[in-house]
Amino acid sequence: MEAYQDYFNIALIILSVVLTVAILLQAHGGMGSAFGGDTTGGQYKTRRGLEKTLFQVTIGFAAAFFVLVIVNVFLLGKIVGQ
Repeated sequence: MEAYQDYFNIALIILSVVLTVAILLQAHGGMGSAFGGDTTGGQYKTRRGLEKTLFQVTIGFAAAFFVLVIVNVFLLGKIVGQ
């Protein structure tokens, strides 16, 4: 049963790195916008093409990460509780 815990931990590490990269790829205007600088002048635009796909994939990665964390917690609880 502990072997599954190792697989879940490895999957979480990989997924967290992929999720971080996906989030950083969405940053507009470099690192200035990441720290609160608004380079768009308050304008909003519609996501299209690759930008929309990347946004949707990022949401999928975040949902998968959340599910893996919950499963990992319950699996760890069963192992520790034995």
